[in-house]
Amino acid sequence: MINEQIRDREVRLIGPDGAQLGIVSAKEAFAKAQEAGLDLVKIAPQAKPPVCKIIDYGKYRYEMARKEKEARKKQKTIEIKEVRLSPNIDTNDLNTKAATARKFLTKGDRVKVSLRFRGREMAHMDGGRKVLNDFAAILSDIAVVEKAPKLEGRSMTMFLSEKR
Repeated sequence: MINEQIRDREVRLIGPDGAQLGIVSAKEAFAKAQEAGLDLVKIAPQAKPPVCKIIDYGKYRYEMARKEKEARKKQKTIEIKEVRLSPNIDTNDLNTKAATARKFLTKGDRVKVSLRFRGREMAHMDGGRKVLNDFAAILSDIAVVEKAPKLEGRSMTMFLSEKR
């Protein structure tokens, strides 16, 4: 809230230089802000009494937008990459898939390892679970199992993430 929008009876006023000017009425604070050629901005509305500061509102908004943009630039989005396996995968193929997953993990992404059962493979769930556990064991030096293997319909999935 700025200038005339501030309807409180009393406000704690902070001057343009950052000095505390004490508790004054909102009208008096607005008059001081106009006298300085600046805006009266409510900084902390939940405080008792609310805290208002005499500042250039346009400059204040610009600074806040810049800080927000800088914070957004620094945050990293973590993607989920998927590696698909089958229950009767050979050792070399498993190592190749593990190398792919290792590449994803070193980039900082999470890896979803999914194993799809087709036809009569549903009768041999334990073999599929063993394949996923072997896969996790291959990557145990750089990865940790975030979600253990879980059966969902015809596919078993597990999530791996980089060790901290």
